[in-house]
Amino acid sequence: MTDLEAKQSLFKVAADCLAAREFLDKTRRAQEAVAAWGRGRLSLEIPADWQPLDVPGRPQRPRLVAARDLPQRGLSDAVGRAALIHAVAHIEFNAINLAWDAIQRFPQMPADYFADWVQVAAEETAHFGLLRGRLQALGHDYGDFPAHDGLWDMARRTADDVLARMALVPRVLEARGLDVTPGMMARLRTAGDAETADCLGLILADEVGHVAVGSRWFRYLCAERGLAPLETFLALIGQHLRGQVRGPFNRAERLRAGFDADELDRLEALRGD
Repeated sequence: MTDLEAKQSLFKVAADCLAAREFLDKTRRAQEAVAAWGRGRLSLEIPADWQPLDVPGRPQRPRLVAARDLPQRGLSDAVGRAALIHAVAHIEFNAINLAWDAIQRFPQMPADYFADWVQVAAEETAHFGLLRGRLQALGHDYGDFPAHDGLWDMARRTADDVLARMALVPRVLEARGLDVTPGMMARLRTAGDAETADCLGLILADEVGHVAVGSRWFRYLCAERGLAPLETFLALIGQHLRGQVRGPFNRAERLRAGFDADELDRLEALRGD
């Protein structure tokens, strides 16, 4: 019998997944939690005096540095390709934490919200496994290259407001992946690494859905609070990102992920790239 056979609170299990330090333990716990949710073994009962975990567990490696201090490598050799794969794997590792944090930090949300984020956690865990497999095929592993902590920094900044979290993590930071992944895939194919490009294609298809989850719940929360979504979104970008976003945008995928044309037109005016 696994630890999750007896019915437990989803919020406690999510916090346990978030707290796991080693990446193999984190992915194992995530897989068990997703399976337990699917079997109806996790409840939405909020534990008495519930306090969310503030700091995720992390392995000793990779070494975290400022984004500007990451070395720039080309894709002409296996080390350069491995460094790119590692950077994306690190984003996916952070995304596993972000999915569990979206659950354990905001326990008052509706049941469908938690179903969405458990699905996101399952897919982010699978993405990490795919990319780790490609790293290993190139003679490396997760932790072999330095990485930065930008995704979790935004999680800290939005810890007190689920609306800000839905706006800025899925719809700004993760949506950026929709913009840049097709270019990465093309560069990898040119470098002769079609297998990694195919992995990124699978990940891109899922990530459209993840951004759509953020869009759906952002709009739900705006309606609940009587707020205009576009003006609220732009105000949050002004508050947390100095009113600038990076482009160019993959409009087709962003439209599929819950943006609308007016939103994208306004975001084009904010581009700081």
